Amino acid sequence: MMTYPSYLVMQLLFAYWGFTTVFLFWAPMIKAARMIGGQEKQGKTFSFLDGGRGLVASSIGVIGVIIFSILITTDISTANIQEKQNAFKYVIAVSSILVFLSGIIVYTFLKVEISDDEKIGDFKNMKKLLKSKSIFLISFIILCAYMGYKITDIYSLYASEVMMYDQIDAAKIGAYQQYLRPIVCISVGLFSDKTGNINNIMYGFIIMLIGSILFASGIINSSVNTLFLISLIIVAVGTYAIRGLYFSILNDGDIPIALSGTAIGIVSIIGYSPDIFATPLYGYLLDAYPGIKGHQIIYVILGVSSVIGLITTLKFKKLVK
Repeated sequence: MMTYPSYLVMQLLFAYWGFTTVFLFWAPMIKAARMIGGQEKQGKTFSFLDGGRGLVASSIGVIGVIIFSILITTDISTANIQEKQNAFKYVIAVSSILVFLSGIIVYTFLKVEISDDEKIGDFKNMKKLLKSKSIFLISFIILCAYMGYKITDIYSLYASEVMMYDQIDAAKIGAYQQYLRPIVCISVGLFSDKTGNINNIMYGFIIMLIGSILFASGIINSSVNTLFLISLIIVAVGTYAIRGLYFSILNDGDIPIALSGTAIGIVSIIGYSPDIFATPLYGYLLDAYPGIKGHQIIYVILGVSSVIGLITTLKFKKLVK
């Protein structure tokens, strides 16, 4: 990527990264977290996991912004494409080194004991899993929550296009809001197992809905900077609270540890489908409706997702009661 290859090569690169992260990494990580959490600490384990992921992501984001701003010696608005490319190479290099070191650390230190009956289920149990209502309800809870998470990709765009921040300050907004993720996830994780993971997911959708209504109303513009920051925090709090908990309810849905990999595969195909359509959809809307209008439509979509997520959560709660 540091060579700034052709569009075709970039597509192949992203396919390669998709294989290494989703195929090799994702299901084993979630299964390991389930086993570490045991029966009593699923909420805490998954919330702390996502909080840690958020802390790493926000730190790398801030490091990237710092490296980029240091290496751009001229004003960002006057820097040419060559200067930006030269600076961004170092951002890519540092990120790559951190990922590589993480792989070595995990291979060396992460030890999870797996008993024989937790390793794999038989096909009969897998068929039963595919008929499980709880699996598909969890899938749609994740899908609706992930629509909110995809909004975090355009916080910086809202800051630059609507709030009139410059490129550096807009990028900082995108990076700094990531620090809410560990704060929210860890805070929720401390009490979630006692108050009920599914209850806190429900509250998360309500909070996300409130934030989306504020943005969709169109009242947040460059003249109300404080309201912009408050509304951003509201949406982020709701999003990250749900994100830290949605895998913790696999136990509530009576999904056996042995079938975790299969369950996570099914759930992820549906739940993370916004990775396929949300970004192109948001991009189209922002191009078709420039300025605040496009952002309003996106937050209307988020509001609808919040309502659907809330209804699905209530159905799941009723199912496992």
